Amino acid sequence: MPRWMAIPITWIDWFSYWVGMTVCWLTVPLFGAMVYEVVARYAFTAPTMWAYDISRMLYGALFMLGAGYALSRGVHIRADFLYRNWSVKNQGRIDAFLYIFFYFPGLIAFLVMATDFAYLSWMRGERGMDTAWMPHMGPIKTALPVGIVLLLIQGVSELLKSLYAATRGRWPTQ
Repeated sequence: MPRWMAIPITWIDWFSYWVGMTVCWLTVPLFGAMVYEVVARYAFTAPTMWAYDISRMLYGALFMLGAGYALSRGVHIRADFLYRNWSVKNQGRIDAFLYIFFYFPGLIAFLVMATDFAYLSWMRGERGMDTAWMPHMGPIKTALPVGIVLLLIQGVSELLKSLYAATRGRWPTQ
């Protein structure tokens, strides 16, 4: 693989791996909050007013911030009933085309909207209205544009891998 491809692919994949391994630790407080709520509710008849919001926020952050890692590992859903039968060159060509004309433009549009969404939440001091706790929504809404940026970064690596496959007829190995 050419050095100009290998260096960014290696660095971006390493970065996505590091982010994924860090973000996965959000499952610990998520699990703890849910266990605490179940015990408080059913053992002591004393439900919390925060567990529902905390669980939604932690899972939302886990989902968005871990999306780039998931893309790097190839675990996003793919309807590949046709794709898997194509040659590696055609797979690379189709992937590169889709990344350039759909993935990046779509995520950039989504990033613009999500950034505005998060910014307005911070400026207005938006609070959640689902429970009596009424947490501030700015922090969780900020996870949306951050997660999109992580997806865009990983998308660069995936595009480079697709271009390599389209020209060489094999997927790059690391």
